[in-house]
Amino acid sequence: MKKIELLAPAGNLEKLKIAIMYGADAVFIGGKQFSLRARANNFDLEDIINGVKFAKKHKAKVYVTMNIVPHDADIINFEKYVKSLEKAKVTGVILTSLSFAEKIKKIAPKLELHLSTQMSIINSDAVKQFADFGFSRIVLGRELNVDQIKDIISKTNTEVEVFIHGGMCASFSGRCMLSNHMTNRDANRGGCAHSCRWDFNLYKDKCLVSQNMFNMGSKDLVGISVIEKLINMNVSSLKIEGRMKSIYYIATIVRAYRMLIDDYYRNKSISNYEYYINEIMKSETRELASGFLEHNVTINEQYFRPGVTRSTKPFVGYVLDYNNITKVAKIEQRNYFEVGDELEFFGPKLQNMKFVVTKILNEDKEEINKANHAQQIIYLNVPFRLRKHDMIRKL
Repeated sequence: MKKIELLAPAGNLEKLKIAIMYGADAVFIGGKQFSLRARANNFDLEDIINGVKFAKKHKAKVYVTMNIVPHDADIINFEKYVKSLEKAKVTGVILTSLSFAEKIKKIAPKLELHLSTQMSIINSDAVKQFADFGFSRIVLGRELNVDQIKDIISKTNTEVEVFIHGGMCASFSGRCMLSNHMTNRDANRGGCAHSCRWDFNLYKDKCLVSQNMFNMGSKDLVGISVIEKLINMNVSSLKIEGRMKSIYYIATIVRAYRMLIDDYYRNKSISNYEYYINEIMKSETRELASGFLEHNVTINEQYFRPGVTRSTKPFVGYVLDYNNITKVAKIEQRNYFEVGDELEFFGPKLQNMKFVVTKILNEDKEEINKANHAQQIIYLNVPFRLRKHDMIRKL
């Protein structure tokens, strides 16, 4: 059985490196043109080249999103850009436009063509049609449950990719015009303002129905409970959404799914789902549910309650260096913590390790009681081995 791919988001070069170091087999990124998530930092060509080099060094792949619904003004320099991606040895591109796909087959034939979830593919006939067109992978719509996914795979011979974590769209796989009408920001060209997540008053016959605010946004997706099934039905890739997310979020989520997937391949079963859910919940996350994956959704799986958020800011430090002899860690502070706090260190090669802060030194090696300046350099004496790029959260 070919091992399933764990595919992670990367909004810039730093996030690409974090995603891969923390366990992603592949990343999807956006360039400065042709990509949704226009407000992400995104990659210029030099960053793409460097990102691919880093990925290949770690035996990972890079896919570039070109999934906008293009207007004429959006296709300037298209041919030059696509040839540059092929030259940079990007593995593939994620597309919505069939005209883009037809051109890429001719001018950059080494690039794999992946069909974006924006095309809302939810049946086997559509998978076959787009495979015949030249797409080697179909990113399925997020409106399918696991039984429907299994049925599609049994009737086709094309790789399929399934979303397992991240934001869900209130519309049908991104086919939404709310943002356009309310903010003049086009969701299908990367400018979504997430208007569905705003709080609204609800009226009937011009009378206010309730004092409670209402929004149309759904809970975020978490697929922990169905990973075993998706592996066994030969899904090719498991996709995490979130190119706008922080490095801490990416590290936490990717690492949790990496450990779960490896646990399953090693033991042929998952014995402790609760552990992985708890790891996921340590990230900066909204309310979570399994979306459509497990069954037909009800209000419990769909409705995101206004005001229910988690903003605990647990990410407090990033390890820059560690001296194995003195056992002193050089750390870049990310959020407030102080002497007496219990911290948890984790990393690509580090299991969760807890530590109570007894002393903090600033960059001048002066003792301080708290780390309260953004990105200040501090030093901690930590009894267990750390590595550069390990992270610290406050419990």
